[in-house]
Amino acid sequence: FGCTRWWWNYALNKSIETYKETGKSLGQSALNALLPQLKKETETLWLSECYSQVLQATTLNLTTAYKNFFAGRARFPRYKSKHRKQSIQYPQNVKVLEGIVQFPGKVGKVKAKLHRNIEGTIKTVTISRDPSGKYFASILTESEGENPALSTEGKVIGIDLGLTHFAIASNGCKISKYDNPRHLARHEKNLKRKQQKLAKKQKGSNSRRKARKIVAKVYERVANSRQDFLHKLSRKLVNENQVVVVENLNVKGMVRNHNLAKAISDVSWGTFTNLLGYKLEKKGGKLVEIDRWFPSSKLCSNCYYQIDKLPLNMRQWTCPHCGTRHDRDGNAATNIRAGGEVRPRLGRKSVLRHSPVSTEAHAIIASI
Repeated sequence: FGCTRWWWNYALNKSIETYKETGKSLGQSALNALLPQLKKETETLWLSECYSQVLQATTLNLTTAYKNFFAGRARFPRYKSKHRKQSIQYPQNVKVLEGIVQFPGKVGKVKAKLHRNIEGTIKTVTISRDPSGKYFASILTESEGENPALSTEGKVIGIDLGLTHFAIASNGCKISKYDNPRHLARHEKNLKRKQQKLAKKQKGSNSRRKARKIVAKVYERVANSRQDFLHKLSRKLVNENQVVVVENLNVKGMVRNHNLAKAISDVSWGTFTNLLGYKLEKKGGKLVEIDRWFPSSKLCSNCYYQIDKLPLNMRQWTCPHCGTRHDRDGNAATNIRAGGEVRPRLGRKSVLRHSPVSTEAHAIIASI
């Protein structure tokens, strides 16, 4: 970890200095060409102890980070710190045996708890160390076969994501509500107590290092409970439905509301949507995201009348056109299930006409 972190910082600094002098950055080949000389120098002789392909993988990651920055997909690469999460990559020559992962170079065989059988050819193995001190190996494999063909024959469900209830699902006939577990809130008192103890420790001391690890374990429990909930709920919904329709939420903009930022970050709507997407794809199902400006809560699911205002504290409302009494979240889930195909009647017209994200979404909803 120390070698790869040092090489990342050195290569990043070298690229920045070269760009200032020449207006051009160093590519992957140019950076890798610096490694043999560095391994011979007295000050950096310890670099030779690290497996060479691990350092080359770090160079590849740095050049990829540069490409993502110039393409507008990510921010400028930052220097790595030993106090944050650590990770290295082995691009090849890793073997997985029974209860053991064998790495090339001086690391050799390491005992491991494998939670599933490795299928296919091992391509890249990423080793990471969490702030709590635990090590994980993420193994990327390549296997033959394709995902099932896309099919929209089956049940369709619309999901409205919220804070009071994490998810409100509507299949057209029945509305199901799933409570928000509030993972962080359940650990806040314990976390506050641990962080206060950490703040009193002297910087650089062993007691502070131990206290930091204790705080990290609390955060780890929060993250694990959140992941467990998201995986179980997404698996349940995917197993029961073939098409899942959700809103394309602007989470980055929503967290700017300082009153709700912590609660919105805790629920992890984006992660939940990603889990639904890949699980449906593997099953042959489809995730449809409708336009974020579609007025799902303000639209009557019975006559499609759209009201002008609906404050957050108004959880139920009556349609002034047809007299139907609506539960705010249940009505929104029903409208989301319709895929944004409905048009408001009599009320205020929508600027975007409630069109879904793509024409493919139109075809899927229409065929069902």
